[in-house]
Amino acid sequence: MSTAKALAEAGHNVTVVTMMQPKVMHKDIHLIVVPVTQEQADAMENQMASMAGSRNDIITTMYLLLNGLDVMITSQADLLKDPRFQRVFETKFDLMIFGCFFNDFQLGVAAKLKVPVIVDWMIPTNTMIDQFVANPSEVSYVPNESTFATTPMSFFKRAENLVKDVILKYLTIRFNYKFNRIYNEIFTDKDMPTLSDMKKNISLVFVGSHLISDGPIRPLVPAIIEIGGIQVKEEPDPLPQDIAEILDSSSQGAIFLSFGSNTKSYMVKPEIVTIIFKVLSGLKENVIWKWEDLENTPGNASNIFYRDWLPQDDILPHPNTKLFISHAGKNSVTESLYHGVPMVVLPIFGDQPLNAALLVNSGYGVSLDLQTLTEDAFREAINEVLENEKYTLAVRKFSALYRDRPLTPKQSVLFWVDYVLRHRGAPNLQSPAMHMGFIELHNLDIYALVLTILILLVLLSQRAVKFLLGKLVRKVKAPAGKKKQ
Repeated sequence: MSTAKALAEAGHNVTVVTMMQPKVMHKDIHLIVVPVTQEQADAMENQMASMAGSRNDIITTMYLLLNGLDVMITSQADLLKDPRFQRVFETKFDLMIFGCFFNDFQLGVAAKLKVPVIVDWMIPTNTMIDQFVANPSEVSYVPNESTFATTPMSFFKRAENLVKDVILKYLTIRFNYKFNRIYNEIFTDKDMPTLSDMKKNISLVFVGSHLISDGPIRPLVPAIIEIGGIQVKEEPDPLPQDIAEILDSSSQGAIFLSFGSNTKSYMVKPEIVTIIFKVLSGLKENVIWKWEDLENTPGNASNIFYRDWLPQDDILPHPNTKLFISHAGKNSVTESLYHGVPMVVLPIFGDQPLNAALLVNSGYGVSLDLQTLTEDAFREAINEVLENEKYTLAVRKFSALYRDRPLTPKQSVLFWVDYVLRHRGAPNLQSPAMHMGFIELHNLDIYALVLTILILLVLLSQRAVKFLLGKLVRKVKAPAGKKKQ
């Protein structure tokens, strides 16, 4: 939505189709909301609550999306059949920006509209996104989305990275099979390209990273454009009056707590919520807590203020915000570090455990396991980050690096969208690897030829040696035989 807003502000005619009422909006965006059914919403909420009760890395999360959390995929397929969405095909468009989240089959919309595609991905590129533009994995020195490692990686970390890379690629193949089946069920026109062909004709991919500052340093093909921080406002909006009053009066400092938009605070185990409340209620700092069920809050305390929605990107820049307690979602981490606020993180699923590990390794905060949280550990972590200046200094250094780039994320979006529109796509940015098979790409045919030649040379050499030895033996035996006679 931040990408859409930037385009609308620049005068582009933008239509957004979404399954949720967006928090970020612009008056000139034409919005089409096709909400999920109540049954689907309940199923998703139940699954998210289940995930909040256990620790899940990215591999486990992908497995759940293939199985128990399958509703997140099928609901996106149902959107394409909805009459409200079908109106899209009655309008002329010049470009499709594809909000990607395990919904590759929706690329068929671009095929029907006959427009180029830009993929918009909210976090750094990973195994599933790399396939769109043939971005190299470089397993030996680039940790994947499931491996935490400092570089250069040790032998065992490289081995772990290799094993996880194989697992992630296997899961990607499983997803591709599922996406192909859904695509073929929905897009039945005879002249429709295959989903594989659509993936080979993606112009660009916007990714939520800035490798120069947040790493890890790795090669990126020209078709990957980094727009990390696109959601961060250059200037914060005025805060709601009640929030502004709380922060302005927090001379002793304020703590902001939020578990993001996917995991609601009330989904966390009650005993863990009780621990969090006990610790926070005993602090001298004011606490602004994003709690969605205002009728059933964890408890009353003079320093804790509950709100069901909070403008995160406007709260973090406030000078009295001293700490952010978060789930370590990539966008939350980015916003906190951009504004120079250290963190205590409680990762739950997906990329969050890896984000948390990277955050701790860089000295930006402290990470705790949400499922085994104790009062003492939580209190110590908060005091450590609030009282030790090294965390604030580290995040401020990161903030300076993150802001220091030739184009802002918004300017990058505007330039590259206009570039694709001017040229009706960007095939010139495509890696040749996109149009090569697995065998060609990895030179397996050449290796096979060289190996065949070497084997033939060895066999011929063996035969030649046997022939020469046999001839030599016969020559030696012949004179000996004559002498005896």
